[in-house]
Amino acid sequence: MHIEVGVVDSAKMVLSYATATVAFSYLAKQAWDTIKEKGATSLLLRAITTTLFVLVFFEVFPHHSVGISEVHLILGSTLFLIFGLAPAGIGLALGLLIQGLFFAPFDLPNYAVNVTTLLVPLYTMALVAKKIIAPSTAYKDLSYVQTVKLSLAYQGGIISWVAFWALYGQGFGAENLSSVATFSLAYSTVVLLEPLVDIAILAGAKTFSRLQYSNFVSTRLYHTEAQA
Repeated sequence: MHIEVGVVDSAKMVLSYATATVAFSYLAKQAWDTIKEKGATSLLLRAITTTLFVLVFFEVFPHHSVGISEVHLILGSTLFLIFGLAPAGIGLALGLLIQGLFFAPFDLPNYAVNVTTLLVPLYTMALVAKKIIAPSTAYKDLSYVQTVKLSLAYQGGIISWVAFWALYGQGFGAENLSSVATFSLAYSTVVLLEPLVDIAILAGAKTFSRLQYSNFVSTRLYHTEAQA
């Protein structure tokens, strides 16, 4: 999902600074809500954990350059369901930053572009979750169909933002359109894998029910909205 430096030239980068600012402002609000719910220690613990997972997604999991960008297995819905919206967002933002600082410094100039691509679909998926998951349903009890819808919302959002940045930066030439289409098709395969991971992890959460009162996981993982 990385947009390479140069795809969006410097004159157009101001838009990415605006979108990243909005994304971080919303994340700050969610973080504050999480602190009020379970305390700063819980948020810090979960944020550190999600950051480590994101680094694994970026640096350990297989990833390949396809078309206009790279295909990564970024399990956004998994992070959201287990750790919550704010920890997932912080983990994605910090993981991307750490990768840029220590592993791929050539990507840093495009941090605003790429962090927007990761965070905005996360927020969209959270809204979809409110629509498709009944208040009386804990996340551990989600169906396979529900996890597929969440994955479609997140991964589809990433595809949409990558396509937007590519078209915004390089226009609608045949070569650029072909690269966008190639990436979109390849990245769609992640939607086939992520729900399977989600279902497996949620099944594991049922086994480790003692975690339901832990600061390590999201309250909604084990509890209904009324109980949260």
